[in-house]
Amino acid sequence: MKEIRPHHLFDAVVWTAASMFLVLLAVHEAHAGEHRYDNANAVYRAECGSCHVAYPPELLSAPSWNRVLTTLDKHYGTDASVDAGALKSIREFVVPRAGDKRRTEPAATADTPRITTSAWFVKEHGKVTQRWTDPKIKSAANCGACHSQAAQGDFSESTLRVPR
Repeated sequence: MKEIRPHHLFDAVVWTAASMFLVLLAVHEAHAGEHRYDNANAVYRAECGSCHVAYPPELLSAPSWNRVLTTLDKHYGTDASVDAGALKSIREFVVPRAGDKRRTEPAATADTPRITTSAWFVKEHGKVTQRWTDPKIKSAANCGACHSQAAQGDFSESTLRVPR
């Protein structure tokens, strides 16, 4: 019978620990990746991102995006109208990437759909609603206040920085 030398045991423990660390890192990155979105459409980023974060299309359903885009003249109290070419480009970007209606359909309201009232948003942010009145955050719609890479489409927890 072959004897196990202490340094072999040490090597086995180190390699096992390193392997476990790499697996945990991969799992964390896979989870964080769930909150990274494509914002590659330059027209969408320029037009919508000029006033607020160009929200990921996945955060609203297709019917909601269509409602938003057909009421740009009354966009949350502002005229956000764009020319026909820009509107077509934006619609072609957001509607095919829209989220699942069950998760992303906002609560029924008389005005334009709000991401902040969707089941997904409420589930993700339910514990932090008291923070919306913080002067550094101001509202639930101010993603960039906490999500430092929101403008790049990254809402992962690794880039989350809640103001203190």
